[in-house]
Amino acid sequence: MISSLFLPLKVGGLVFDAPLVQAPLSGYSDAPMRRLARRFGASFALCEVFLDQFVLSVSKGTKSRLYLNVKDSDKPAGAQLMGSDSDVFVSAALKLVELGFDLIDLNFACPVKKVVGKCRGGFFLSAPVRAIEIARRVRHALPSNVPVTVKLRRCYDDSEESQKAFWTLLDGLIDAGISGIAVHGRSVVQRYRGTADWNFLRDVKEYVAVKKNCPEISVLGCGDLFTAETVVRRMRETGVDGVALARGVIGNPWLFKQTRAAMEGRPIPPPPSLVEQKEVIAEHFRDVIELYGDRRATTIMRKFGVAYSKLHPDSEKVRMAFVTCKTTRRWFEILDEFY
Repeated sequence: MISSLFLPLKVGGLVFDAPLVQAPLSGYSDAPMRRLARRFGASFALCEVFLDQFVLSVSKGTKSRLYLNVKDSDKPAGAQLMGSDSDVFVSAALKLVELGFDLIDLNFACPVKKVVGKCRGGFFLSAPVRAIEIARRVRHALPSNVPVTVKLRRCYDDSEESQKAFWTLLDGLIDAGISGIAVHGRSVVQRYRGTADWNFLRDVKEYVAVKKNCPEISVLGCGDLFTAETVVRRMRETGVDGVALARGVIGNPWLFKQTRAAMEGRPIPPPPSLVEQKEVIAEHFRDVIELYGDRRATTIMRKFGVAYSKLHPDSEKVRMAFVTCKTTRRWFEILDEFY
């Protein structure tokens, strides 16, 4: 049982047994990674972000099978959308629900320069009126049983105007009827430099639950969550309803298991042995082969291999072996050699 401080997470009509979510990770959180996350303890895992135009242009062919196919074992399934035009946002959200997704998350947070430069992602923290209009229209268009959530950062930059814009945006999102927000404790301009401001997340939770009297709107915290102890401490300090783990679980699905144990007051499991790592990496690779095919699997898995190598005592040699790997046969040879 999760301790009383860590209750089941409710997002609209969806209820998850623990406040532990895998964040959408561009280029990473595909079906094999999400499957591992759930197996190791994530109560919910979101797909990597979809550009709204991509969703509308994809047919029922290979790309649809790879990215937009929702299996019964995936449910409840969440999809994150990014775009710049409210009409396209709405059309894409409707298509995702038609395809079987149970929750739509709007990305108003991505700090990548080329994304912001195209008036997408984190740009909307500097344009709250436009962001509110998108959220309002998406919420109005979708069935009432499909929660709409939003990913934010604490502001666009640290100017007074930008900080005020965050609260204007948050007020508008609440009025639009969103079911939850996930807030990263860095600004858009800050990207991943410096540290995430969890004091700000505490203020957001208090503002939503107390000042706005909307405790039913879930507030998730994000940023610098790399250990189970940190997750538990941040939740205790801020009172957020849950956490969305991102970079900390790339190549380390064991963090979900460790965090579950910490939340339940049990001893935190030790880091995985080399044998355990080998079994999970092999499982991950086989799932990638099954989804993408033998020809693409090794290329797709390299970035994961680099991440997995960080847990190995001879990490640099293992990293280089994965980086230079070009065949499935060589991949399994690396596992035999180093694990």
